[in-house]
Amino acid sequence: MKESEAADPRPYHHGDLRRALVEAAVRLVEADGPGAMSLRAVAREAGVSPAAPYHHFKDKSELLDAVAHEGWEKLDLAFQTARDAQTSPPDRVRELGVAYVRFAMTHPALYRVMYDCSRDKADMPAHVRENEESAYRRVKDVLISAGADPADEVGLELATIACWCAAHGLAEMTSFRQFDALKAELGGEDAFLRGVLSHVGVFAKGLQR
Repeated sequence: MKESEAADPRPYHHGDLRRALVEAAVRLVEADGPGAMSLRAVAREAGVSPAAPYHHFKDKSELLDAVAHEGWEKLDLAFQTARDAQTSPPDRVRELGVAYVRFAMTHPALYRVMYDCSRDKADMPAHVRENEESAYRRVKDVLISAGADPADEVGLELATIACWCAAHGLAEMTSFRQFDALKAELGGEDAFLRGVLSHVGVFAKGLQR
């Protein structure tokens, strides 16, 4: 393995090398995109030897999975903040959608890595679906607080997917120039996002299947 053989004698002083490497990888992805990231570049960014990343990641793909995991955790926190800022359950549902789009706009490269690393897998990452603090679970919980029946597992899953897909589609399209005039008329980006989401069924009309 060529990169690991090119030893660099510089000592590192990180208490948690894996954490430092993931944070360095996130910085590189957000600055230059995933294509610019390599284990050597990450080692350089973290201030460690070129061999150091191989103690924790066998290759770039495995490190990108860790970067994606970091992205999901950042989205979890964004959802928590949006949920806690609202008291009305319908407002919480809508604001989760707004928080999703804001996250995608603020972290576009990281957002792409999150989905690129999930697309070829049979399921979303386990921590996304199973962790009680995950963004996906937060959507379900907010829907239940807004009136969804937790015993109706299929209906709840469909409502959660509908919310997720609506926000994902809006994130893909919100930067289109054709919406600039409407955004100005409504009073800005956030007003536009809330206006669109308020016209999407699961956000606007409750949670019937």
